[in-house]
Amino acid sequence: MTTGTATDGPRGTTVRVAAVDCGTNSIRLLVADVDPATGALTDLDRRMRIVRLGQGVDRTGRLAPEALERTFAACREYAEVIAEHGVSADRVRFVATSASRDAENRDDFVRGVVSLLGVEPEVISGDQEAAYSFTGATRGLTGAEALDTPYLVVDIGGGSTEFVLGDDTVTAARSVDIGCVRLTERHLVADGAVVDPPTGDRVAAIRADIDAALDEAARAVPLDRVRTLVGLAGSVTTVAGIALGLAAYDSAAIHHSRITVEQVAEITARLLAATHAERAAIPVMHEGRVDVIGAGALVLLRIMERTGAKEVVVSEHDILDGIAYAVAESAGRDRP
Repeated sequence: MTTGTATDGPRGTTVRVAAVDCGTNSIRLLVADVDPATGALTDLDRRMRIVRLGQGVDRTGRLAPEALERTFAACREYAEVIAEHGVSADRVRFVATSASRDAENRDDFVRGVVSLLGVEPEVISGDQEAAYSFTGATRGLTGAEALDTPYLVVDIGGGSTEFVLGDDTVTAARSVDIGCVRLTERHLVADGAVVDPPTGDRVAAIRADIDAALDEAARAVPLDRVRTLVGLAGSVTTVAGIALGLAAYDSAAIHHSRITVEQVAEITARLLAATHAERAAIPVMHEGRVDVIGAGALVLLRIMERTGAKEVVVSEHDILDGIAYAVAESAGRDRP
């Protein structure tokens, strides 16, 4: 296989693409070969860096200088990876989500990304974010999994959570401002430090925010129609890794695992009662999630309780894959 943007294979022509998803807590890269005709996606490089771009945005309305520099450092790394795989500039797409939608100084962020990657970040709406997440998460669920539809895909991010309902296509979607970073900063920080472990009244305040957001989501997405709950992003995959008792983070073991509501409830209670050191000692815990995982787990638990879901199907494929599919499909349409 060459390192160009397209290669000929037994099933036709694949398109080499790069997708970047820059959220409130992390920035992630996927370089993949995609067959637009079949939807087959082959990973070449998939990586994540915790950069906390949304640090303080809920309070100040601005992206902090140190958060921008952490994000730009990751962009420099990703630019090298993209170049090594020979992805042409017109096959690179950078999607920015909740934190950069909310920030007054988003232009500083845009200029920095353009200078490093040569592409302008697309600050997409919550509904667009939800649609990409749905596509990325559900393309691999047909056939052998034999799961009931409609699916409800929930993408629990740092600043927001996306709810998207559908069968083969999206029928309803809504983004609401509950995410693990936003809720932690809003309710679990005092005098500049995370309250550790949180008091009962602080946990109750998080739960109240989550429940109000679920009421808002339910006005657009019929949560009572859900047949299969699909969970995405780091809070969900971390809870799954804990439930599976993994000795280290294992993406293959976590992908399409099924975690019961009883397991989620037990793990959430344990995380909210633990100290920073106890959470950090969990084998699957990324250091950037130690302080925010309790809030993220509680979001997942309240969603399961609200929808009546007895289990969550965990997907490692998400908005990144959805972005990659969109780039490849656009490239396929552009060909003569």
